[in-house]
Amino acid sequence: MTTGSDLLELSPVLPVVVLDDAEHAVPVARALLAGGIRAVELTLRTPVALEAIRRVAAEVPDVVVGAGTVTSPAQARQAAGAGAAFLVTPGVTDAVLGAAFDSGLPFLPGVATVSEAMRLAERRLDALKFFPAEASGGVDALRSIAGPLPGLRFCPTGGITVESAPRYLALANVGCVGGSWLTPKDVLTARDFGRVEALAKEAAALGPPGR
Repeated sequence: MTTGSDLLELSPVLPVVVLDDAEHAVPVARALLAGGIRAVELTLRTPVALEAIRRVAAEVPDVVVGAGTVTSPAQARQAAGAGAAFLVTPGVTDAVLGAAFDSGLPFLPGVATVSEAMRLAERRLDALKFFPAEASGGVDALRSIAGPLPGLRFCPTGGITVESAPRYLALANVGCVGGSWLTPKDVLTARDFGRVEALAKEAAALGPPGR
C-alpha cells in the first residue's frame, strides 16, 4: 500500500495544478508524464477539479493523481470517490484529519509549526506538507526542524520556484517540493502543453526522486 512517505519519492517536484477547464486535465497529465513527472496534485480550488481528477485517473493511469487543498471532510470523501490516489491538505483540523484517515488514501497533511508537526507525529504520520513554505521560514525553518524532529520528512510548498527548489531538495528532511510553476495559467489558457512538458523536464532534472 502506498504511504505518505512513498509520495515523497515519486518525483523531485510535485506539480500543484489549478485547472479552470476540465478539458486541460488529460493533456496536462500526459505532458507532465512525458517530461518525467509521475505525480500531480490537482487542487480543489475550482468547480472542475473533481471532474479533472476523474479524467486523469481514468485516462492517464501512469500518473499518480492526488487532490490538493482538501479543507473539509466532504472534500476528502469527494476526492476519494473521484479516483484520487492521495490527498493533500493546507493545514489540519481534527475533522479533516479523521476524514483523511477514513478515506484509506495516503495523504500529506499541511503544517507550518513545530507544534503542528509534533501533533501529527503522535498520530504516526512522518510525511508532511510544509506550507506556506517561504512565508513560514523556508529552508532555514526546515533545517531547524530537523534537529528536534529527525524522523519527519516534508514536501515544502508555497512560493517555491525552479531557482529555489534545489536549496530545499538539498535538505535531508525534504523528499520533494510542491510547485505551481510547471503549469502557468497563461500556458494552460494557450493550450501550450509542449511548454508544460519542457517545464516538467526541467523540474525532473532537479534531482532524483526523494532528494
